[in-house]
Amino acid sequence: MMEDTSEAIHPDKADAPVIQEVWNTFGQLRDWREYDGAYLCHGQKAGAVLVFFSPTQFRFKVFGEGVIDLTTTIAVLPSQEIIKPDVEETEGHLNFSTGELIVSLDKQTFALTVFNKEGVEVARQESVSWSPRGATSALFNMEEDSHFYGLGEKSSFLDKRGERYTMWNTDVYAPHMPEIEALYQSIPLLIHTHSGLTYGIFLDNPGRSEFDMRSHGVAYTVGCMTGAYDIYFIYGPEIKDIINQYTALTGRITLPPKWALGYHQSRYSYMNQAEVMDLAHKFRDKQIPCDVIYLDIHYMDEYRVFTFDQIRFPNPKEMLAELREMGIRIVPIVDPGVKKDPKYRIYREGVQEEHFCRHLEGDIYFGDVWPGTSAFPDFTETRTSQWWGDLHEFYASLGIDGIWNDMNEPAIFNELKTMDPDVMHLNDGDPVTHEEIHNLYGMLMSRATYEGMKRHMNGRRPFVLTRAGYSGIQRYAAIWTGDNRSFWEHMAMAIPMVLNMGLSGLPFAGPDIGGFAHHTSAQLLVRWTQMGVFFPYCRNHSALGTTRQEPWAFGEQVEEILREYISLRYRWMPHLYNLFYEASQTGMPIMRPLLLEYPNDPKVTNLCDQFLLGPDVIIAPVYRPDTDYRSVYLPEGVWHDYWTGEKHEGGRTILADAPLDVLPMYVRAGAIVAEGALYQYSGDHDSDDVVTFHLYGADTNPDFDVKYTLYEDDGETFAYESGKTSKLYIRAQGQQDSLRLMIQYMEDTYVPKRQHLRFTLRQPAFKPSSVEQLERISLDDLAEGKIGWSIDDNSGDILIQIEDRKLDELVLKV
Repeated sequence: MMEDTSEAIHPDKADAPVIQEVWNTFGQLRDWREYDGAYLCHGQKAGAVLVFFSPTQFRFKVFGEGVIDLTTTIAVLPSQEIIKPDVEETEGHLNFSTGELIVSLDKQTFALTVFNKEGVEVARQESVSWSPRGATSALFNMEEDSHFYGLGEKSSFLDKRGERYTMWNTDVYAPHMPEIEALYQSIPLLIHTHSGLTYGIFLDNPGRSEFDMRSHGVAYTVGCMTGAYDIYFIYGPEIKDIINQYTALTGRITLPPKWALGYHQSRYSYMNQAEVMDLAHKFRDKQIPCDVIYLDIHYMDEYRVFTFDQIRFPNPKEMLAELREMGIRIVPIVDPGVKKDPKYRIYREGVQEEHFCRHLEGDIYFGDVWPGTSAFPDFTETRTSQWWGDLHEFYASLGIDGIWNDMNEPAIFNELKTMDPDVMHLNDGDPVTHEEIHNLYGMLMSRATYEGMKRHMNGRRPFVLTRAGYSGIQRYAAIWTGDNRSFWEHMAMAIPMVLNMGLSGLPFAGPDIGGFAHHTSAQLLVRWTQMGVFFPYCRNHSALGTTRQEPWAFGEQVEEILREYISLRYRWMPHLYNLFYEASQTGMPIMRPLLLEYPNDPKVTNLCDQFLLGPDVIIAPVYRPDTDYRSVYLPEGVWHDYWTGEKHEGGRTILADAPLDVLPMYVRAGAIVAEGALYQYSGDHDSDDVVTFHLYGADTNPDFDVKYTLYEDDGETFAYESGKTSKLYIRAQGQQDSLRLMIQYMEDTYVPKRQHLRFTLRQPAFKPSSVEQLERISLDDLAEGKIGWSIDDNSGDILIQIEDRKLDELVLKV
């Protein structure tokens, strides 16, 4: 007979009655006081602190008993300025007035209502409640005309109304479908527009959180499962204002090296040194521009990070030097998992110096990833981040300038797909569980990588690519959208995903062109490449066992089309780099939804099968097979077909002809686009680094007034931070019977290597009889580099070439 133990009467085995969980709220306001710019509002059961950073931005954080903690995660930049609003207490409310907003706290319910200075309600946080187990949920009003944007890397359409998303960095190999609520990145910024007003809610909580715009009809909820409910409220009134303020709070991109803007070629994997060299030579022999080749996990010795497999890659230093001569850089993958192997120096150091994550009881946490049983650095520790960063000297000493961080959610091959939630992070003396800071892990790794590479690159700019991240990741890394598929639907889904990433402060992002898993086709690769060369991050990547998708994989016709579009990206490099500079200064995305520039147009609230490159260029990809036309919506204004120059009135939808070799593109009349010469890689500047300014729809009407500033620097070092830059200011003004072109270097401590400046006035509304100080010459003479002007009789375009820095004004007379 089996004897029972006390386990037989375990309470979970009894039919105990179900007790309903009761959620708590603040209760009534008991008292309030101001302390060092923080307004502490004590309720009967808990309190909230309000801190105002500007007339349009404040922080609201819930606190319980004990010391009030006003520290932040690393998402928030230190030294935020604090302002003191005017405070008025009435019988029912506590009102904070900033000059732009009135923030009103209901003394009975703690409901928080935000009004603009005109007294119009912008937002209302109806309630905040929390469970006995530590989860918190806030209920916000939602209007009939509410639209929602942001939230970083999420699937489905541009407008997130009717959706529900979880913030929990997750390795999702499959499926990437609209109903997937969590992917690799967690950016808890929600942008809400309604009634011509816009505000943002940033929930600074790196544990599991949720945004639900689906379940409550007239309300939406923001909640977190653990940790503090700590939000930053940001008022617009435009979306651009939200982005500007949010990126001032969490940081903006540092300018990447110019080579990182080029075309990147990758595969899981290029298996050996010979294959890599053959690939590089093919790009150069076929005259297809390329800056980067990636090495996936097979370059390592049994997947040990900071090693090369001596059989597959017998002489990496020689290989890298030869590639550098060809203008091609190598970006190797580096995962966080360190193989458990006492003979492996990195593992031995990590154990002996206590750099790895541990359980509370002191045992190292191990998980299975590519190398097998592995340990994981505790990046919350400054000394560990320093150690990990300095290990990258191994790569930098070989001439490697870029690193690819993957599997850094962190992804683990277990049922949870990640690290156990009770693993401890020492956090520089303030220990936390992994559950509390899970979404920070990838960002902390990329920060350690970026800073370590920077320390060992002798003043050159590093490039880091990451799969996982949290708010603020833009300061350290570009982002790719993970393991997509070679599906037309995934190509289409990439547009709203990357658009919302841009609205969430992540301007340097893009998907794997052609799709990572499954098998691409000739048409899909063409259409995806056409689209992908205008995404901020441009990489072709594919998986083991899938159809090859290098540009020449589908024969000469496809190769020629891909060569043309990859070359187009390189010709547009001056304009692209200009947009990256703008992103580094203001946070504005490079790739934009039409909504951002035309917020009052009701037809663009959820338009996400076309996009803007900067403010003035519409890109309308074809995202279905066997399709040679598509509808394109043109907003107000006049738009020019990039290929033909044909003029279209905006405010309507047109049908664009799009055979396989044509990507529909339209440029706004009154825009300037700077194009450069075609190079095979970003540093290929043996010839004249000429720039052509394409001015669309020029007019002598006095209302015509166009400005453009071309930003330039060396594209490689941090010398720009100390002022070694060039800013060339161009202005075109109509003057009744002439057009005046002003040309002025506003900054010129960096001197570009060029002899000439060129101007092409595309589809002008006038025909000049003369250009002051210039002779009219033939198109052939212009092509040979002679100074003067000419007219293309076929297109009507006006072409001008001058010596750089010789003239500061041109007048084109009718």
